Amino acid sequence: MALTTIRGEGDSYPAVTALRDLARDVRGILGPEVKLSYAADWTEYHGHQPGGATKRFHLDPLWADPEIDFIGIDNYMPLSDWRDGWDHLDAQDHRSIYDLDYLTGNVAGGEGYDWFYHSPEARAAQIRTPITDGDGEPWVWRYKDLKGWWGNPHHERIDGVRQSDPTAWQPGSKPIRFTELGCAAVDRGTNQPNKFLDPKSSESSLPYHSRGHRDELIQMQYLRAMHRHFAAPGANPVSEIYGGPMLDTGRMLVWAWDLRPYPWFPGLSQVWSDGANWARGHWITGRTAHRDLASVVAEICAEAGVSKIDTSQLFGLVRGYVAQGAQSARALLQPLMLAHGFDAVERGGRLVFRSRDGRADALLDPESLVRVSPETPGNEIARDGAGALPDRVRLGYVEANGTGEAGSVEAALPGQAGLHVEAAELPMAL
Repeated sequence: MALTTIRGEGDSYPAVTALRDLARDVRGILGPEVKLSYAADWTEYHGHQPGGATKRFHLDPLWADPEIDFIGIDNYMPLSDWRDGWDHLDAQDHRSIYDLDYLTGNVAGGEGYDWFYHSPEARAAQIRTPITDGDGEPWVWRYKDLKGWWGNPHHERIDGVRQSDPTAWQPGSKPIRFTELGCAAVDRGTNQPNKFLDPKSSESSLPYHSRGHRDELIQMQYLRAMHRHFAAPGANPVSEIYGGPMLDTGRMLVWAWDLRPYPWFPGLSQVWSDGANWARGHWITGRTAHRDLASVVAEICAEAGVSKIDTSQLFGLVRGYVAQGAQSARALLQPLMLAHGFDAVERGGRLVFRSRDGRADALLDPESLVRVSPETPGNEIARDGAGALPDRVRLGYVEANGTGEAGSVEAALPGQAGLHVEAAELPMAL
């Protein structure tokens, strides 16, 4: 990426010229049947902004070159701006970072489309600057606006002035392919999908506002949101030139599927030293059979003949679950409810499943509650005594490392004898 933006004599881009020469050489070797392109970074494909109000479409000579068959993009664009607490801007309209409507809406929305942060200080304070354009072409400055970039002629801006002559790019002339697409399995990975953890790399870092723990659900939701957006009518227009869609969705190449066999990778750390990075990395190896909790609950309900359900606010990842013998739907749901912390309530004739998030749905005024007598308070808070609290909690489960071995874990209150023990066996891979 940095190479293609180096300036040469006459305000040229020598690396772009070299890429065109390379494409011709490769074409001469491989022939016309092979599809050729350049895998541009998501911050690079649409142009170069050297500063001020200048925008150069520096890769357009390459994209328009007859030897280039498609626009290649390594896509790691952010889909969220989630933070701690409930007072940040994104939490005002959505309850969870895992909300698929929230993430899908930010594929062509949010940061990089509707607004941007002009400085680290603005990011910290969530001071968002709208993305606008005085010439009525805001897509010029939106790196997320694939439709705008792909479907319009490109007029460069030099010191804020729109140039009269368009570049060599012909609107809708070639398809886009995501040569890379991914998100790390780490907390709040959708805030910065391009970030990864690798102690041996100088580029190792956590996404913005990440707490650093492993989170395979956010990786799953990221990929679902990307596919969901481009499957929607109008999001992926058809070219009048080549007769195909803008984005070749059959070639959205997820980073990364590892050829090393799971679970030996990442398990054999003495053989492969990067195995420790797998847990919070971009790998989908060993994760493609995982199910989201909502789909598992919906399947159990469907088999029991319960069709009027709502799982839109139910979030969790199921790595493996064993239905032991002939069980009722309630018996099948209880281990899931215990492990994932969700409730089932009736609302308007529907069975609603909701994850417990600790967030208040409404605030009640104690003065508005009915009193038995003027001397009696309208509400009372009571807690069980200390004796009702277990000294030790023990949990049995199945190890989710590919071997299926039985595992157990326990936690104890410090200084307690451990006479009051609560134990549970979950038929789940954890």
